[in-house]
Amino acid sequence: MANASDLSLQNHAVAASAAKLASLGLIMCVSLVGNVSLSLLVLRDSTLRRAPYYFLLDLCVADAVRTAVCFPFVLLSVGRGSAWGYGAASCKVVAFMAVLFCFHVAFLLFCVSVTRYMAIAHHRFYSKRMTPWTCVAVICMVWTLSVAMAFPPVFDVGTYKFIREEEQCIFEHRYVKANDTLGFMLMLAVIVGTTHVVYVKMLCFVYGHRKMKPAQLVPAISQNWTFHGPGATGQAAANWIAGFGRGPTPPTLVGIRQATHNANRRLLVLDEFKMEKRIGKMFYMLTLTFLLLWSPYIVSCYLRVFVKGGMVPQVYLTAAVWMTFAQAGANPIICFIFNKELRVRFRACFHCCPATQTPMEPYCVI
Repeated sequence: MANASDLSLQNHAVAASAAKLASLGLIMCVSLVGNVSLSLLVLRDSTLRRAPYYFLLDLCVADAVRTAVCFPFVLLSVGRGSAWGYGAASCKVVAFMAVLFCFHVAFLLFCVSVTRYMAIAHHRFYSKRMTPWTCVAVICMVWTLSVAMAFPPVFDVGTYKFIREEEQCIFEHRYVKANDTLGFMLMLAVIVGTTHVVYVKMLCFVYGHRKMKPAQLVPAISQNWTFHGPGATGQAAANWIAGFGRGPTPPTLVGIRQATHNANRRLLVLDEFKMEKRIGKMFYMLTLTFLLLWSPYIVSCYLRVFVKGGMVPQVYLTAAVWMTFAQAGANPIICFIFNKELRVRFRACFHCCPATQTPMEPYCVI
């Protein structure tokens, strides 16, 4: 009976390892193909060289590097029976990279949420100030903050170790009185929560400005049947052309001399607003996905920190860790699903579908 029980446990362990290897291999393939394709698209297509897509490019590159550097060591540790055989120094390097990319995504999504709010609520300031060099400065700041958060554990402040239950090198989460990882977990939670607060504020702004205001009728000024002023309409020009106007030419008529320019300007602003709102929706879905996929793991970390001797079920912990891995592969899928512009430009650049290209600029039919 004992031999049969041991054999059953061994078969279960082999099946679990095979499932882990297969799922992580699939995540790696999806992540590398998706992030590399999206990065090449942004680099090749000149119409995508704008502020939000610079941030998206940085996010894709970071996810691709995380997939190529950190995930293979997880595969090797699973293949070796949940063991690490590459030394303590290399384990610290891999753990530093994993934590660095985690905080990078959190900080970057927060900065993107701020720029999305500026693009909607303060569009003139955003279009004037959000230059490529500004994007580079923001990205450098994000990487600096991420390094500052991930570097202290290298010196045994919240130690990096190989966690057998997670099959990766990461923070060693122990009871709060015996470890220093609580500050790092609180910082991550604050960043993600603040990011959602910014998106809620942006949503309130959008819906607050959708309310219809009562029309305020301003009477036009009449001068020999030549109406001008804020309340004038196109009828003033018709009266003038028909010969009803006498005397000097009236002041500039609203809607006549500047009608074409103002109409085009309004079309452009409306299109820009819809585009910025669509991009904001895409980035919010990235933020929401990050929260959903990392929440189970963060809950397990808090449980180990606040509950002395708290044991997390192995099935739950493994699923939570693999969900954090899946976040790297989910980002490009979400981008293509929620951004029509990316799909159109992808088909145009890589010739996936011989479809006619729709014009990207607003136009008027005369």
